[in-house]
Amino acid sequence: MDGNGRWARERGWPRLKGHEQGAVNVEPVCEACIAEGVEYLTLYAFSTENWKRPAHEVSGLMLLLERFLADKVAMMNRNGVRLRTIGRTADLPGPVLKRLERAIADTAHNGRLTLTLALNYGGRDEIVDAIRAIAREVAEGRIMPDGITSETISGHLYTANMPDPDLLIRTSGEMRLSNFLPWQLTYTELHVTQVLWPDFGPAELREAIADFGTRDRRFGGAVENPITAATA
Repeated sequence: MDGNGRWARERGWPRLKGHEQGAVNVEPVCEACIAEGVEYLTLYAFSTENWKRPAHEVSGLMLLLERFLADKVAMMNRNGVRLRTIGRTADLPGPVLKRLERAIADTAHNGRLTLTLALNYGGRDEIVDAIRAIAREVAEGRIMPDGITSETISGHLYTANMPDPDLLIRTSGEMRLSNFLPWQLTYTELHVTQVLWPDFGPAELREAIADFGTRDRRFGGAVENPITAATA
């Protein structure tokens, strides 16, 4: 969800104002996903690298996250949204973690849309944590080294019970993955928009989905030319 800071700077406002507007934008995007039949939405909310930001911005982001979790449970239940999280969430401030766990429990019965917040998330850290877990199982004799497959690794990632993403939407024109789901995005289609996250709404979501619908997804294979196949 990139572009909050630039959105605020263009208006002469502090960066946190942009983050506040970005948080407000989550609800209409969730509702638009439901309308379009999207079953999983994962938002990169706070990365492991974001701790390097100025202390006042980090503390403001934590307060904003805590308020979001408190205010949006009713919206999630009204729309059938189940909340999940991925990342090293144990390192979040105590009040934020407590509010997060409560929101997850309060929405666990919902089934129309799974909203996953990537919090204190880093893609490389996720793979490291998966390898450590697998290594422990190998040491305990529960897995043989020769039996480790890509499915084994996928099954030990934070996203083990989720499908790999079909579509990655990158706002604000950035052309990098920024350590987001590097394993899971192997065959994901990319859609880059110049729109900043606070301005990204249902129309932009529909545009991204329409763009996705034009893609020829081969997953590493090849599609035969139909004319050649017919005349061979």
